[in-house]
Amino acid sequence: MSKVVIDTDVLIDLLRGRATAQALLLRVTEHAIPCCSVISVAEIHAGMRPQERARTAALLDSLVLLDVTRPVAELAGQFKRRERARRLELADCLIAATAVTEAAALATGNARDYPMPELTLVHTRA
Repeated sequence: MSKVVIDTDVLIDLLRGRATAQALLLRVTEHAIPCCSVISVAEIHAGMRPQERARTAALLDSLVLLDVTRPVAELAGQFKRRERARRLELADCLIAATAVTEAAALATGNARDYPMPELTLVHTRA
């Protein structure tokens, strides 16, 4: 079975109960294992309110968490260097590199943050 890395924006939308994110998760889990980067875990925890802790933990516990390994870090560095003109965030480069290294698609609502041609995107927004 293939994998799909769920981007931070989609995870936040899931936590907020947005129907588009819920529909996406149902759709992709029919044929792929839902995963997320540990970078997304950090991003979510950075903005989490105390009353959101249990719901956030339940969502993250339902996903396969993917670590930043040396190959992921090296590929992220290549993405960041190659795309200098776009001013990409290192966190986004790490998430993209995780997906590419895992041969997974990336589900995101922010496709413009991921211009890497090696990356297969699943869009959640028009």
